[in-house]
Order: sequence, then structure tokens, then C-alpha cells
Amino acid sequence: MIRFAGAAGVVLVLGLSMAFAVMNGGQRVTLRLGLWTLYRAPLTAVVFGALILGMLVMLVAGVHSDLKVRRILRERLVEEALEERARVDRNQRDLFEGDRE
Repeated sequence: MIRFAGAAGVVLVLGLSMAFAVMNGGQRVTLRLGLWTLYRAPLTAVVFGALILGMLVMLVAGVHSDLKVRRILRERLVEEALEERARVDRNQRDLFEGDRE
């Protein structure tokens, strides 16, 4: 059921994107990029370019935050391991010492 919902979401986004491209295919815009100005740039190219650029920015931000969380978890794991070693009872004895052989 969840896979169907995910696939339906992808198809819906794809359909909306195609409808947007068809309806605005002839639209042209002026794009000011600071140093450069592009005149009569296709609106669909600008929108899809912005979408791809936004996805790349989110990917980079996600990787950065993921690496930060992994580092924190790794440090916490090392701290917990040190605490467990400190709590080990060195005088503990096995109940069945003779069974080791």
C-alpha cells in the first residue's frame, strides 16, 4: 500500500510538471543572475533549472548534517564503551570454570 502511494505521488508530480511545461512552453522571461542578464529565457528551463539546483543544495546540506550526526553518534558510542569498561567487575568468576577445557 505504501509503495502504491509513493508511486502515485511520483506520477502526480510528473504529470503536474508535464502540464506546467505544456501550458508555459512559449513563455519567455528575463533572468538576472547578478553579473549576467539573460533575456527571453524559456520559463520552463528556468523553473526546472531552479528545481534541480534546489535539489543539489538540499543534497549537500543533507550530507553535511548526516556526517555531523554520524560523528556525534560515533563519539557517544566511544564514551559508552569506556563507561562500560569502567563498570566491569574484575573479581567476577565463572560458575563453571572447569568447563572451559
